[in-house]
Amino acid sequence: MTDLYAMHAEIRALAIQRDAMVLAHNYQCAEVQDTAHHVGDSLGLSKIAARTDASVIVFAGVHFMAETAKILSPDKTVLLPEPRAGCPMADMITAEQAVAFKAAHPGLPLVTYVNSSAAVKAVTDICCTSANAVEVVRSLGESKVLFAPDRNLAAWVASRLPEVEVIAWDGYCPVHDMVTPAMVIEMMDIHPLAEILTHPECRPEVNALADAVLSTSGMLRHVVTSSADEFVVVTERGLLHGLAKEARDKRFYGIEPKMLCSDMRLTTIEKVRDALRDMTGEVVVPEDVRAAAFASVERMVHVG
Repeated sequence: MTDLYAMHAEIRALAIQRDAMVLAHNYQCAEVQDTAHHVGDSLGLSKIAARTDASVIVFAGVHFMAETAKILSPDKTVLLPEPRAGCPMADMITAEQAVAFKAAHPGLPLVTYVNSSAAVKAVTDICCTSANAVEVVRSLGESKVLFAPDRNLAAWVASRLPEVEVIAWDGYCPVHDMVTPAMVIEMMDIHPLAEILTHPECRPEVNALADAVLSTSGMLRHVVTSSADEFVVVTERGLLHGLAKEARDKRFYGIEPKMLCSDMRLTTIEKVRDALRDMTGEVVVPEDVRAAAFASVERMVHVG
């Protein structure tokens, strides 16, 4: 069994030696979250990476997240502890498919979720997160937009902006898309006093049951200010660890069967240590791709 205290100490010592910062996504396992300097959502962590003076970023997450950090921090070394950690939804659209999507709907702007590859970001008009997708689409002032790759996030945006026709790419997050209304209703019956929190990547009929539809960062803020003492949390199970730390006097229940992203689970605390020790898993984004992708992310940042 791994001695977590000793491992944390070793990782922190290596981080000092390598002039590194360790970032962990909200969906990482508890021991990886607990060893990181910062835990958060993918874009928030990438912004932290861009602001830090550290020359090395170890991003405990999946590939598109580390790419986004590299897009915003071209002069830093970005390491992905487990290079096999990808994102099925991000893989559901390629740059060539995105270009063809735009060509099939000439004149319409393409809004792309940050859960996408650097190559796809490079051919998009503006990026968005699950937290700001509605604001980003509203900011365009268009009556019709293209949205990729998540059809469920697109449906959420369309429900909030009925004046805008949102033409969605047919992608989805397998972890969120697996949840059915019956699964949520069962948890509501077991925990009748709990607030129901769902993620915009869930199906529309699941989000219709929610008390609040929120990004991971939104959920972390919400539970602190909510008057509720119990929450059914419909997102990847890794977030429950952060929620419990954020609101220690409240109770959180995940959906059964457990919502687990197999790609997120590929990263272990040992692999974080190994990446720092051996400087392995470096993420490289060609400069022409990086510059074009940066422009689409930068447009999003200006929306606020």
